[in-house]
Amino acid sequence: MRAARLISLVLLLQARETMTAAELARELEVSERTVYRDVLALSAAGVPVYADRGRAGGYRLLGGYRTRLTGLTRDEAEALFLAGLPGPAGEMGLADAVAAAELKVLAALPPPLRDAPARTGQRFHLDVPGWFREAAPPPWLTDLARAVWRDRVVELRYRRGEHEVTRTVQPYGLVLKGGLWYLVGRVGDSTRTYRVDRVTGVEVGGETFDRDEDFDLGRHWRERAEAFLRQMLPGRITLRVGPAGLRLLRHILDAPFVYDEAVAAAEGPDERGWTVLRLPVESVEVAYHQVLRLGPEAVVLDPPELRDLVADATRRWAELYARP
Repeated sequence: MRAARLISLVLLLQARETMTAAELARELEVSERTVYRDVLALSAAGVPVYADRGRAGGYRLLGGYRTRLTGLTRDEAEALFLAGLPGPAGEMGLADAVAAAELKVLAALPPPLRDAPARTGQRFHLDVPGWFREAAPPPWLTDLARAVWRDRVVELRYRRGEHEVTRTVQPYGLVLKGGLWYLVGRVGDSTRTYRVDRVTGVEVGGETFDRDEDFDLGRHWRERAEAFLRQMLPGRITLRVGPAGLRLLRHILDAPFVYDEAVAAAEGPDERGWTVLRLPVESVEVAYHQVLRLGPEAVVLDPPELRDLVADATRRWAELYARP
């Protein structure tokens, strides 16, 4: 355990050049006293760790010291090649860079681990696009990826309905979701999201922008995605759901947070095990088709319009099955 932590400490200093004891303690999830002991152990082992004093001080490695990847376990080495994502990287124009990086990592691995890429490729394959969808990458994806890497301002032409608009965008990042690429960027003081397959033109200029270092692309996407789903669910329905219907409901609802929040606020279960749930829905029409999938495992309590639609469908079902 300690040997792995010492290797992690060295790799952190290689990557970030200078770190305080408090920063290292947070990254390694240990106390600052443990960091002090680890630094002494590394120095005793011949690793040139140096401490700078003062307010801007911290620990750093002297003389461009680098360590080879001899501390990797087999699981870590194989996971490293699994994380390469050659498909999406190729779509962004980074296939050659990923291949070169893998070769360098492979050369640094000890001989017993050099079969890691072959073992990983034999066991895992990532097929990102959804079924029945064109798999070709959007034509402007490579240009946008270069602009994202280099923090270059772009003039973006974008198809919005039947019209085309032009925006000056600071491209902060690219997101691949469900086989579709999205560009997240700043326009003025606001952060906006564009589907890359709707981009009709990109001009990458020589102007660069100062990236907000506090911007977290993953957190931003999660928050915006949930906000988008919530605004798509303006209606409300009330159901009484049986135990079997409750298990089935999780697989029927589109947004994962809807089920968890509804169950947390539910009334019941009663003596028969039935629970009253209030669910946000896109519309009565969409809710109608969702409720039908629950069959006799749910009863609509509200709104009356939805209750009448389901009652009518139930009568028509009964008539169909009553015929010889």
